[in-house]
Amino acid sequence: MRTATPPATGRIAPPSSGWPAVLAVTTGIFAIVTTEILPIGLLTPIGRDFTVSDGTAGLMMALPGYVAAAAAPAVTVATAGVDRRRMLCAFMFLLASANAIAAAAPAYWAVLLSRVLVGIVIGGFWSIGAGLAGRLVPARSARRATAVVFSAVPLGSVVGVPLGTLIGDLAGWRAGFLMPGLLSAGVLVALVLLLPPLPAERAARLGVLRGMLRGTGTRSALLLTFLIVLAHFGAYTYVTPFLEGVTDVPPARITLFLLAYGAAGVAGTFLAGTAAARRPRAAFGAAGALIAVAVLALPFLGRAEPGALVLLVVWGIGYGAVPVCSQACFARSAPESPEAASVLFTASFQATLSSGALVGGAVLDHTSARTVMLLGGATAAAMAATTVLLGRVTGGEERSGEISPA
Repeated sequence: MRTATPPATGRIAPPSSGWPAVLAVTTGIFAIVTTEILPIGLLTPIGRDFTVSDGTAGLMMALPGYVAAAAAPAVTVATAGVDRRRMLCAFMFLLASANAIAAAAPAYWAVLLSRVLVGIVIGGFWSIGAGLAGRLVPARSARRATAVVFSAVPLGSVVGVPLGTLIGDLAGWRAGFLMPGLLSAGVLVALVLLLPPLPAERAARLGVLRGMLRGTGTRSALLLTFLIVLAHFGAYTYVTPFLEGVTDVPPARITLFLLAYGAAGVAGTFLAGTAAARRPRAAFGAAGALIAVAVLALPFLGRAEPGALVLLVVWGIGYGAVPVCSQACFARSAPESPEAASVLFTASFQATLSSGALVGGAVLDHTSARTVMLLGGATAAAMAATTVLLGRVTGGEERSGEISPA
């Protein structure tokens, strides 16, 4: 059985310079994740300030994902010959600018404009940065470096979003966007100082991407990612309205609930690391099952704060494993081209994230937060069932697929 560990590519950086560079990339992804999902914690005050509904405010989550889905292949292929260090620095400058626009937005359209820029950054930085670990550290440390890079996803939830929400509660939602803006500027400096030159090697090209899409392993990864990300973001985007309206959590304590969810997500990421490397699809299905149980139970057991808190922890553990497992499934389909695997992972993940936010917003505006949770939980259950079905049809984990040359 082949593992999903991305192979090291290109030259190997010395350990003394490699790990600071890995941490710089990790912090960049942390800033991106924080910026992307920060509106979840600030959804209500932003909507109130611009007199838009919670569902309409959910466009702040939907828009970057659709832009990122288009930007991931377009930007990566168009810049295939450009040094990756320069590209990462350009994306981080754009992220700092996007946060500044959001903080100074005179109207809701300006906020949405800033989210378009965030989408470009997500599509480009993620596609390039997620597969760089093997080029920054020795081959024996590549798996650990990749885990460190992906730990930025739950850390954005456990630290970035609660901190931004807290700042927003104390000083207004505009101040909440200044925090990731300043962080982005600091990361830009770190990338300039710490990253070595990274000439494009085995960059994603259209031929490679087309070849991946013909593989059964890639199609399975696309289906499972679509179902679980649709379920998660269709529900989690509107967890604040649920906690305020159903659980009756005071706004000042929402941050603590998001903090508990994020801490559980960090644990889920590292718990899933070994399992995702050996049996990514089975680990993926287990994560989906945890999300299904937690989200389906929220409308019934989440009416009181203790029940809601416990279920958010279970939800966080499950979702913390999702990015690791999804990326591992894509990497198994393209072991020779980790950047191509990252492009498809990013594009599918972000497009579905946006769809989930839009669908959840429409359901919330026409029904209730309870219904949003029930539909999200049912979709997660469908993903877990699909994983079992795929295992029976294929007789276990699939081997890596063949990739057409560029």
